[in-house]
Amino acid sequence: MSDGTGIVHIGCYTAESGGRGTGIVAARRDAVSGGLDVLGVVATTPSPSFLARHPRLPVLYAVNELTAGTVSAWTIHSDGALTPLSVRSTGGDSPCHVAVDPGGEFLFVANYGSGSVSVHPLDATGTPQERTDLVTHDGSGVVPDRQDGPHAHMVSPDPVGAGLLAVDLGTDSIYRYERDPAGRLRQTARVRTQPGTGPRHLARHPDGRRCFVAGELDASVTAYGWDGADGLTERGRIEASRRSGLVQPSEIAVGPDGRFLYLANRGVGTVAVYALDDDLPRYVAEISGAGDWPRHLALLGGYLYVAEERTDVVAVFPLDRGTGVPSAATIRVEVASPTCVLGDRSLILA
Repeated sequence: MSDGTGIVHIGCYTAESGGRGTGIVAARRDAVSGGLDVLGVVATTPSPSFLARHPRLPVLYAVNELTAGTVSAWTIHSDGALTPLSVRSTGGDSPCHVAVDPGGEFLFVANYGSGSVSVHPLDATGTPQERTDLVTHDGSGVVPDRQDGPHAHMVSPDPVGAGLLAVDLGTDSIYRYERDPAGRLRQTARVRTQPGTGPRHLARHPDGRRCFVAGELDASVTAYGWDGADGLTERGRIEASRRSGLVQPSEIAVGPDGRFLYLANRGVGTVAVYALDDDLPRYVAEISGAGDWPRHLALLGGYLYVAEERTDVVAVFPLDRGTGVPSAATIRVEVASPTCVLGDRSLILA
């Protein structure tokens, strides 16, 4: 269990993507207030829009969301500083998500623009190597301006084993893959969401039997149960927000104890909270104050951190451990075009 201190890294959009950031920002988290003391830019790299850590080694990964997409890696030092390890081509357009398998042997990237998933083996130091596979999805959806083709938006390795889920906004699909020891993917299932859902991200429940998918295009949350090795079974859908106006869900997360689900809603600038004590998420509250375009949220050490992309702020909300509901943001930290907040593993479990 963490004492609540630790380094947080923040990904940002840079000029290459119309953002105002210059790379990856490090901040030290205060154990009592949850506040972030910004230490500065620790890696100048183009549009590191999503970050991930190695499960065992002090290594940080970022996708560089460019037309000729890349994934970069750094060694993490105790003061938050980063030392470059490698930059590898993802083989795709506009990579937007990165994840590492639980064994720390392979890294996966979702290429949004080209609708593909790349696989990169990791050596003993956690350094990504040249990709061993590139799988491109096929198809389109019913929303012409957003679903003209495949748009892979997230990759989610199984907590154990070699399975992988890939969420594709453009084809209204969640693909299931098995990875072989050589780093090649074999599709084993394709779960289709309701037309026009535009699935963006999914959150796995710690019980290993449930997951929840944010629908970016129809402002929904879909609950799924595991159906053995064949994939997912839909249990039902709920609205992402009870507010009027534009609702475009972004990040979705389950609290570490599995009691509550959190969803950031762009447009209306809210975070919706649901209890997970039934087959479907049960609405608890929807809080305002998440700013303009809350792109990402993270649960760290009893606080909720929300990256407000368009207002250049990371907002800090204290969490009520009993009700799961955040109170009003007590701290707003200036960070240019923030897109992802990543704490170390001890903070996530605190």
